[in-house]
Amino acid sequence: MLSLDPKELTVQRLHQLLLGAVGPRPIAFASTLDADGRANLAPFSFFNVFSANPPILVFSPARSGRTGQSKDTFNNAKAVPEVVINVVNYPMVHQMSLASSPYAPGVNEFVKAGFTALASEKVKPFRVAEAPVQFECKIQQIIELGQDGGAGNLIICEVVQLHIQENLLTENGLIDQHKIDLVARMGGDWYCRANNQSMFEIKKPITTCGIGYDALPQDIKNSQILSANNLGQLAGIEALPNETDVNEYKLLELSSLFLDLEHDAVALEQALHKRAQELLAANQLEEAWLTLLCFNN
Repeated sequence: MLSLDPKELTVQRLHQLLLGAVGPRPIAFASTLDADGRANLAPFSFFNVFSANPPILVFSPARSGRTGQSKDTFNNAKAVPEVVINVVNYPMVHQMSLASSPYAPGVNEFVKAGFTALASEKVKPFRVAEAPVQFECKIQQIIELGQDGGAGNLIICEVVQLHIQENLLTENGLIDQHKIDLVARMGGDWYCRANNQSMFEIKKPITTCGIGYDALPQDIKNSQILSANNLGQLAGIEALPNETDVNEYKLLELSSLFLDLEHDAVALEQALHKRAQELLAANQLEEAWLTLLCFNN
């Protein structure tokens, strides 16, 4: 593995490595006003949500790595401490990219990128009407991390009003992760799209505790088929299926497999492990365990 000391790298090289490794990164499409009330719109991928109570978003318009100059957004945030952070989805990604062009101060990116400026309710900067979600924010604090090129400027914002396109909501009032069609930044010129092909679901162990990797049977740990990631998924079960359930599953679901391979224990074990791996890919944890435990029953 390549081992590098950040202090021995150029800012450009370090920047490229950081952005290539830390991703995908959500995009803060930040709308601000300068001291003269002129609108500015720019995207930043140094961004995330950091608190729900109070609702806090943080983004960082870093100094230019080439010139060391501050971004217009940073200057505007100091002059008028309010911002609208607009969420970016796939239908607007090319317009958003256009808005990142190095236009001169005072040039209206809403106009240049073809976006509709929508009046906010509680702050002065405009919202992007095309954005699926818009956060009106008051800037609470600005932390400058340095004065040289590439230095970040953390802008800590409190959400005072949020707007969500109603057609994105589920029956429970939550945002449908498939409908919102989010995009995110990767390294270089690369983006990614959160759609059916890229998203997968893992139930969070908020109130449950899995048996743990250390409690896995040794023969399963030594599997030539199951990956370490598969084993981590298996270790998330709260309790192993009982012997009665295992025997019933073996009789109803796996009897033909056991008959076909009854004289080849190695092939049988591999077949069971392959089947369990397929079940894990479909998030059928209980069935995967039943399949694996059948081998010794």
